[in-house]
Amino acid sequence: MKIDFEYNEGPTEPLKKFLNSVGVSHRMYKDLRDGEGSFYLNHQLVTDVRVSEGDVVTVEFPPEQSDPNIAASDGELTIMYEDQNWLLVNKPAGLTVVPGPANRDDTLVNRIKGHWLSNNEENLVPHIITRLDRFTSGVVLIAKHRLANSLANQLMEDNQLFKEYVAVASGTGLADHAEINKPIGKRETGFGQTISPDGKFARTEYWKIQDHESYTTVRVVIHTGRTHQIRVHFASIDHPLLGDELYSGPMDLGIQRQALHAGRLSFDNPFSGEKLAVEADVPADMKQYFD
Repeated sequence: MKIDFEYNEGPTEPLKKFLNSVGVSHRMYKDLRDGEGSFYLNHQLVTDVRVSEGDVVTVEFPPEQSDPNIAASDGELTIMYEDQNWLLVNKPAGLTVVPGPANRDDTLVNRIKGHWLSNNEENLVPHIITRLDRFTSGVVLIAKHRLANSLANQLMEDNQLFKEYVAVASGTGLADHAEINKPIGKRETGFGQTISPDGKFARTEYWKIQDHESYTTVRVVIHTGRTHQIRVHFASIDHPLLGDELYSGPMDLGIQRQALHAGRLSFDNPFSGEKLAVEADVPADMKQYFD
């Protein structure tokens, strides 16, 4: 895979410094230089040069080979967008994202591998950027190669990757708009997370959509990416999500999984400079609360 970068920064600078500025980290540069990668300046193979105004630098990345221990699955994959750099899919509730002891053959990663093999893709390593819990539905962003992965992680670090969820919280009386700022850490015993003074800072913002008799629909944006963040934060204010048994959510209001859906995702595509945005419809088991 080859990717072109045009240098328009004024004074000349070393190739490595320029590539660092476009997302090729020091470690990635070293791996490419010492491995199977190649660098071209205006289509001429180079090693260590300086780049000048108007130069085109081409980086050739070696194919990313799949882990032979990860099986390919032909399970259904709902693709919302795909190009040479990104894959965005709408994950159904109940599908695990990565293989583990409970499921090694038909997770989202297995299905992506099957899809890419059928399309004869060069790179076969899915870099999961926005991982969702097994029973959370909605948009998942996957980087298709190392550089896209590096750029996406930088977008997340700079808070430039916009993710919006819809959820159904138990009870009523929530503010029209508020934030929950509470640190989250692992429970001392058992599975799951909890509010802990020793935990990591976590910030959740929400907007009320509508009060109902025994629940409230909300839009949610997370400004940090902690495990189970939305679920833990709403439970901490005595409004656990419907169907969220792990965090004491009610199980008798029509849904048997946490009522949480990643509905929207957008970011400025660093490869094209254009905004990339997708929206996943609310799934059937949650739609009843929004009708």
